[in-house]
Amino acid sequence: MSTDSSSNARSLQIAEVERISILGSESIVCGFHLVDYIWTDIFTNLAAASTYVLITDTNLAALYADKYKEGFTAAWAHVRPGVAAPRLLVRVLPPGETSKSRATKSEIEDWMLAQKCTRDTLVMALGGGVIGDLVGFVAATFMRGVPFVQVPTSLLAMVDSSIGGKTAVDTPAGKNLVGSFWQPKRIFMDMAVLSTLPPREFSNGMAEVVKTAAIWTAEEFDVLEAGAEDIRAAVLEGQKDGDMAGLTIASRSEAQSLLLRVISASARVKAYVVTHDERESGMRGLLNFGHTIGHAIEAVLSPQVLHGECVAVGCVLEAEVARRMGHLGDVSVARLARCLRAYGLPTAMDDAIIRGLVGEERLRELRPQRLMDVMSVDKKTVGSQKRLVVLKRLGETLEMKPTNIDDSLILEVVSEGVRVNAVADVTQQAVTVVPPGSKSISNRALQLAALGRGTCRIRNLLHSDDTQVMLAALQAMGACSVAWEDDGATLVVTGNGGQLQRPDAELYLGNAGTAARFLSTTVNLIDARDGSSVLTGNARMKLRPSGPLVDALRANGCGIEYLEREGSLPLRVQHTGRGFPGGHIQLAASISSQYVSSILLCAPYAQEPVRLELVGGKVISQLYIDMTIAMMAQFGCHVERISPNEYLIPTGAYENPAEYVVESDASSATYPLAFAAITGSTCTVPNIGSASLQGDARFAVDVLRPMGCTVEQTATSTTVTGPPRGQLRALAEIDMEPMTDAFLTAAVLAAVAAGGEDRVTRIRGIANQHVKECDRIEAMCTELGKFGVETENLADGINVHARVLSELEASEAPSVHCYDDHRVAMSFSVLACVVQSGAEIRERRCVGKTWPSWWDVLARDLGAPISGSDPAFEAHSDPVKADATSVVLIGMRGVGKTTLGRAAAVALNREFVDLDDFLERQVGQTIPEIINRDGWAAFRSHETQ
Repeated sequence: MSTDSSSNARSLQIAEVERISILGSESIVCGFHLVDYIWTDIFTNLAAASTYVLITDTNLAALYADKYKEGFTAAWAHVRPGVAAPRLLVRVLPPGETSKSRATKSEIEDWMLAQKCTRDTLVMALGGGVIGDLVGFVAATFMRGVPFVQVPTSLLAMVDSSIGGKTAVDTPAGKNLVGSFWQPKRIFMDMAVLSTLPPREFSNGMAEVVKTAAIWTAEEFDVLEAGAEDIRAAVLEGQKDGDMAGLTIASRSEAQSLLLRVISASARVKAYVVTHDERESGMRGLLNFGHTIGHAIEAVLSPQVLHGECVAVGCVLEAEVARRMGHLGDVSVARLARCLRAYGLPTAMDDAIIRGLVGEERLRELRPQRLMDVMSVDKKTVGSQKRLVVLKRLGETLEMKPTNIDDSLILEVVSEGVRVNAVADVTQQAVTVVPPGSKSISNRALQLAALGRGTCRIRNLLHSDDTQVMLAALQAMGACSVAWEDDGATLVVTGNGGQLQRPDAELYLGNAGTAARFLSTTVNLIDARDGSSVLTGNARMKLRPSGPLVDALRANGCGIEYLEREGSLPLRVQHTGRGFPGGHIQLAASISSQYVSSILLCAPYAQEPVRLELVGGKVISQLYIDMTIAMMAQFGCHVERISPNEYLIPTGAYENPAEYVVESDASSATYPLAFAAITGSTCTVPNIGSASLQGDARFAVDVLRPMGCTVEQTATSTTVTGPPRGQLRALAEIDMEPMTDAFLTAAVLAAVAAGGEDRVTRIRGIANQHVKECDRIEAMCTELGKFGVETENLADGINVHARVLSELEASEAPSVHCYDDHRVAMSFSVLACVVQSGAEIRERRCVGKTWPSWWDVLARDLGAPISGSDPAFEAHSDPVKADATSVVLIGMRGVGKTTLGRAAAVALNREFVDLDDFLERQVGQTIPEIINRDGWAAFRSHETQ
C-alpha cells in the first residue's frame, strides 16, 4: 500500500507483512519489498537513535546501498516531517568468510568511535550469515551493547543465523569460537532480495528449511516435498526489474505465497525453540539436526562446499543413524534424501555434486576417523559423548533434545566400507525378515501408473536409488504427478494418460539398468515435433549394453543416436512428431529380458498395434517377461502370445487401479534365507511364496532345499532352516536361468557347500550376468578367490569348488571389491558371517540400489557383528592399449559376443572383427546357406580354416 504525508516526499511502498513472535516480541517480519517498511517501522516503533550504522559488503552495496539510503530519507520525511534527520553511516566490507574475524571487528569498532557513535546508535546488518554474525558481535560489545537490526539477504541467513541472537567471529582454531548471545530488535526477511541469489545459494538455504521441517512438522515437510518447482519459480519471479509483485497480499502469486509460507514456517519453528531455550541447554539443540556430521564435512571441504550442502549430507547420514538404531524407517530416509535432491542439494559424501566441486583427490580427505576427530571438538559434543538429533519419523524427534550416540555407530554410518565378522552359534535363532518392495515390480508399477489414466495408490514401493531415478525421470517428462500419504508409505500417482513432454535437462539414471532400458523406449512417446532428449548414467551404466533394444527401435523408425560408445548410454532421442511407430518389431532378447519389457510397456501407446517378435536365440529370463504381461493386464492392457516368441499388443491406454501393492523383492529375500542356510538358523520371509510373480521366489525350493535346508513354503511365505554349520551340500548342476540374479547368493553358499561327491557346484543358465551392473560371473570368481575358493568362469555359468569352513580361516580379513554392485555386496556379507576372520565389504552404500537398510537388518535382526571400515585406496588400471596381441571372445550362441566385442573394441581402441561376418565374406554364402547345403561338418571345417 502507498502512503503520502507531504507533497514534496515520494509515496512510501509499505508492504503487507507477516510477523513472528520470538522471546515475547513480534520482532521477526516477513514479506516482499520491505525497504520502506523497514525504515518506517524502525523510526516508529524502536527507540530513537542519533546515528544509524548500516554495515554490508561490496556485492550487496552495489545492489541495495542506494535503495536503503533513499528509503531512509523518504521514510524519515513521512514519520518526522520537518524534523532534522539523524545520521546514516554506511560501512562496506569485503565479502566472504575472511571478513568474519577479530581484526575486522576491531576495524569497525575503531571506525564507529572515530565517527563519534554513542550508546544511542542503532546498527543494521544487511547481508548473509557472515555480516549478521560479525555485526551482531560488534553491537553486543560496542559501548557494552547497542541495539541492532538484522536484514538477512540470503535464504540461509533468513532461516538460520539471523534468528536466535548467536553472534561470533572465526579464529584460527575454528569457526564461531569467540562470540556472544545478543538478540536483534528486529529481523526483517525481505523475500524479494532472494531473486539476486545464484541458484546454488538458494539451494544452500533450503537445506536449513528442509532440516527444520524434518524435525518439527510433517505437514510442512509434505509441502516442501511437493512444492520444489513452485518455490524455485517464486524466487525467479522477483528478477523482473521494477516489479513490486508480492508487496501486498492481493498482488502475490501462488508461488510467492508458497515461498512466504515455507520460509515463515521455518522461521517460526526456530523462534519457538529459541524462546523456550535461548542459551541452548536442551531443546535448541534440535536445530542442530544434520550439523554434527555436516560441520565435520564442512571443516574438511570448505570453502568449495557450502554450509547448506554439508548440512544436507549430514541430515541424511544422521537419519541413517536413526534408522540403524531402529527408530526410523527406510521410507523416511528415502523421502528426506529425495526432498533435499529436489532443491539441488547433495545427499552423500561422494555425491556427484560434491565430487564436481572438490575433485577425487580432495574427496579422499573425507576419511571416517578424520570426521570423528573433528566431531570430538565440536561445540555440540559434551565430554566424550557426541550428540545427534535422532528422528523418530519425519516431523518428530526421539527426544526434545539431541541424543548421546556411541562413536562406533557414527563411525559405521560415515564409513565407506563395512567390516562383517563371524556370527556366534545361532542355531536356536528364528527370525522374521521383511525385505523391501521388489525392484522389478516397483519400476514396472511406476511406469504403468505414470502412463495410465487416473490415480493409483502404490503401496510397499521400493524406496531405493533405482526407483528414485525412475520416478524423477517420469516426472521430468511430465508423465505424472505424485504425492505421498501414510508418512510416505503410499505413493499416489496420477497418470497423464501417456501425454509426455520433452524434459528440460538430461535424464540422469545413475547405474539403474531397469530404468535405463525401460525409458529408452518411453522417451519416444514424447509429443514433440522437434528437439531431442538425452538419457545418460554413471560410468558403470555407460558400459552396460543397450544395443539390441536400440537396434530394434531404430529399425522401427525411432531416431536414436549413441553419444559415446556404440551400444550403450548416453543416448540422444530425436523428436519428430512420429512418436513410437509400432507395427512389426524384431528384437534380440538373448541378453536381457528388460529389452522385451521396455517395448511391451510402451506398446499400447504406439501409432499402430505392435507385433513383437523375439529373435536371436533363446530368450533370457522369460519369467520377467511374464511378470510384465501380467502387470499390464492389471492396468487394463492385454497382451496376446501368438507363438512362443511372438506377442501382439493392441493400441490403447492403461487404466490405473485404485491401489497396487508391490510384492517384497524375491531377489533380496535370498540373503536372509541364505543367512539361515549358512549359519544353521531359521528365517521366515512372510510375503514371498509360491504364488509370487518373481522367478527368484523359487530360490528356497530349487536351491536351498537340495543343498540340505529344510524349506516350508506356502503361497505367501517362505521359511528356511539351515543344516548344522558346515554341512551344506554341493549341487552337481543347477539351471538358474529362471532366477539369474540369485546366482550370486547361491555361489557364496556353494563356497562352503563341502557335502557331495566332488564338492563342486555347477551353476548354469546365467549368461546375462556377464553384462549386468558388472560382469558378475567374473566378479564372483575374483572375489571368491580372495577366500581361497577356486572357480571356473564359463560363458553361461560358474563352477564353485567348495572348501570346508576351517579352510576359509585367514589371518587377515579379505577385502571384497563390490564393483558398485549391490548383489555382490550383500552376497559376500552372508559369506563373511561364517568366516572366522570376517571380511571387509569395500562399498557399503551400493546396497542402496535395492535394500538401503541391509546392514541394519544384518546387524540388528540377524545378529551379525559389523563395524565401519575405511578401505585402503584401490586404483583401477586404465584400459589396455592396443598392441600386437588379439582378444578372442568365445561363448554360446546368442549370449552377446557381438555386442560385448564392439564395446570392448571401442574401449581398447582396436579393430572389431565378427568371425561369422568374416566367414560369410570369405565363403560367399550365409551361414544358414552353408549348413542347409553342406551340413554342420562343412560349416565347422570352414570355421577352423
